[in-house]
Amino acid sequence: MAVAVLGFSSRSYLTVHRPLIYCFHKVRQRSSFAAVELPREPVSVPKEKETHFTRSDGRVKGDSKASEWKKLSSKDLGITTSMIAKPTKYVLKGLKKKGYEVYLVGGCVRDLILKRTPKDFDIITSAELKEVVRAFHRCEVVGKRFPICHVHVNDTIVEVSSFSTTGKGIGQKFDYTLRRPPDCDDHDYIRLRNCWQRDFTINGLMFDPYAEIVYDYMGGMQDIKNAKVRTIIPANMSFMEDCARILRGVRIAARLGFRFTKDIAYSVRELSSTVLRLDKGRIFMEMNYMLAYGSAEASLRLLWRFGLLEILLPIQAAYLVSQGFRRRDKKSNMLLSLFSNLDKLVAPDRPCHNSLWVGMLAFHKALVDQPRHPLVVTAFSLAVHNGGSLSEAVEIARRISQPHDDSFSELLEALDLDSDESLIDEIMDFALSVKSALINMTDESFVSQAMSKYPQAPYSELDLLLNIPLGVLVPIQHMVIFSETLKNSSLFSRHPMIKRNSVELEEDNPSSFCNNESGVFIPLSSFLRASKIFECVEMGCEKGFVPKRGSKIDYEFLAMGSLQEVRHVFARIVFDTVHPLSLDTQHNSVSQNS
Repeated sequence: MAVAVLGFSSRSYLTVHRPLIYCFHKVRQRSSFAAVELPREPVSVPKEKETHFTRSDGRVKGDSKASEWKKLSSKDLGITTSMIAKPTKYVLKGLKKKGYEVYLVGGCVRDLILKRTPKDFDIITSAELKEVVRAFHRCEVVGKRFPICHVHVNDTIVEVSSFSTTGKGIGQKFDYTLRRPPDCDDHDYIRLRNCWQRDFTINGLMFDPYAEIVYDYMGGMQDIKNAKVRTIIPANMSFMEDCARILRGVRIAARLGFRFTKDIAYSVRELSSTVLRLDKGRIFMEMNYMLAYGSAEASLRLLWRFGLLEILLPIQAAYLVSQGFRRRDKKSNMLLSLFSNLDKLVAPDRPCHNSLWVGMLAFHKALVDQPRHPLVVTAFSLAVHNGGSLSEAVEIARRISQPHDDSFSELLEALDLDSDESLIDEIMDFALSVKSALINMTDESFVSQAMSKYPQAPYSELDLLLNIPLGVLVPIQHMVIFSETLKNSSLFSRHPMIKRNSVELEEDNPSSFCNNESGVFIPLSSFLRASKIFECVEMGCEKGFVPKRGSKIDYEFLAMGSLQEVRHVFARIVFDTVHPLSLDTQHNSVSQNS
């Protein structure tokens, strides 16, 4: 039986004691939950057979609304062992042979049910971590707060956690108690406690590949069917417990095409700026998961919709504002088209190196700063591909007859490029612009001011918090949360109540919050690798560089950041964006009809 906690559903066997910080008064909203999509068609998954448990009184446990878990046949769900990666099967078999219980857990189970290729496989076992280490020759324990084992199988690392360590963290940050439900045996309770610590219901699934059973204690299967992302505990508590869950939620929703529940949508808006509490390395890792694994366009759209883009990528947020892009726009632009074309070439099991998407952001920023002729852009990408041979790039670019997309404001038409010398000069100038854009992307001062030119930015989902009626007394505990949320928002100065009562918000000057490090999370190594992609155009032909031949992508080299592969994929993305095949088809159709 579900109980209401702050208006959100929770399981009846969880008792939540709300800290004062969550006792928010209601604020008026300009509109309904604008960031929640309209209901969509449910995801089609195989019909599962539920295994019911019999009570001592003869009644079937499935008849009780108080008990919501299920045991599902993996065969009925269409899951086979052939879908599990070989290194993972090796580790599962090694632990099982020693008598330990082993399960696959988390997002990999969800992806197997959806017939998607998991990004990776996570194992949980009844073995202690020290016993896992003894079971494998190449294995070490990593992590202090949440220790796990890394088992090395050839060139693959398989992550293994233990029930004994994951069970210690439950309820540490917030005062909530997990009661043992009726008729729950010891094995079920151990699994239940572990699933409860996970972020989303669709990640709270556990699969025993030997018993061929999928355990669903959190209602994850129903949310998969309904295409919903739902937190296991109330969303605001979940995100305060671990603000990285906000970014994981966006990533999952973008990748699967799922929608947020209303409490997640509200809490993401309310707590979005808390992601800045994460260290830069963690933010970069989450952004890489969003942009390098095949769901970059959808991720950028969701980040924009929920007001996260101006916190994480202010330069790109400023571009969307300049384009008149609304929060829920379905239309496209050159930035989104570039990443849409990247998505067509990569996948969760075939990612690109982070230097590629970092370079793409810099490339696009240079075009926004100074639009260029399509011939310049195409020749530049060809020069990148062939290692800096400008004469060859110009020769090939001039032979291209395929029409370009003239809907992009980043592409100019009127420019005299009749001579090769003038075209090469433009290419060289563009190379310098890309280099400058890349430097600016790592400059804290530049990035922090990126949105300052656009005070007319469309209302973000954070704007709900600014709708406090004048005259309402806000407790200082609430103002601490509000100030944390607002301090990076260009909308800060709009509310006179907050401006007058600036004691709680440190200063009476909104610009005092501009000196944050939002958007500057790119590590030096990635900056240098991205710079290396383009420097051949400025420096000239690289000795010993052999351009990629053919269209086949070597994904192992691409993930490693091989210059040959990265430059090849970059050139393909740019060409497909500037000269989309759909335009060529339309052009040919018009020519035939005429």
